Order: sequence, then C-alpha cells, then structure tokens
Amino acid sequence: MEWLYLSISILAEVAATTALKASNSFTRLLPSLVVVTGYGISFYFLSLAIQRIPLGVAYAIWSAVGVVLISAAGALLFAQRLSAPAVAGMTLIVAGVVVINVFSRDGIH
Repeated sequence: MEWLYLSISILAEVAATTALKASNSFTRLLPSLVVVTGYGISFYFLSLAIQRIPLGVAYAIWSAVGVVLISAAGALLFAQRLSAPAVAGMTLIVAGVVVINVFSRDGIH
C-alpha cells in the first residue's frame, strides 16, 4: 500500500508543479487551486508512504520520478527543451535511485 501512496504523492506533486507554471504567479484562479490542492495531497500521501518506506528512500524516489515527469510535462505542455547535460544529470539521479533500491539494504525489497 505504501507504494500506492508514494505514487499518488508523486502524481499530485507533478500536477501541482505543472499547474504552478500555468497559474502565472497565482494570477489565474483554477491553476492556483490545483497548485494548493495538489501539494496538499502530495504531502499527505508522502506522509503515509514514509510510515513504511525509509524517509531517504521515499524522498529519493519522489524527487527523481518527479524531476523526470515534470521535465516531460514541460516539454509536452510548454514546449520546453532540455540540454544534453540536463538529461545526463536526470539520468544520474534516476540511476542513483535504482542503485539505492537494488543494492542498498536501506531500500525496500
């Protein structure tokens, strides 16, 4: 169940961050409401997930998956492009999360 909670947290955070751009510095009501609601949902479900998943592992996964999904949303919705070094850096972040979960006793197996 904790992985479902973490997944919901990640998706809510991605929705909120995407809406943050669309809110135009909180001058547009609907995207602004999505930001506040999305972050609330995200942190609530993250708090549930860390009851069973070690905090550092949960946060590493939350942030790594969030970075990749937000980058994809930026490309799809806002025509933003990433440089090769940015993509390489994100790849290293994701690789770090994989190493934690596959090789570390701190990961959930």
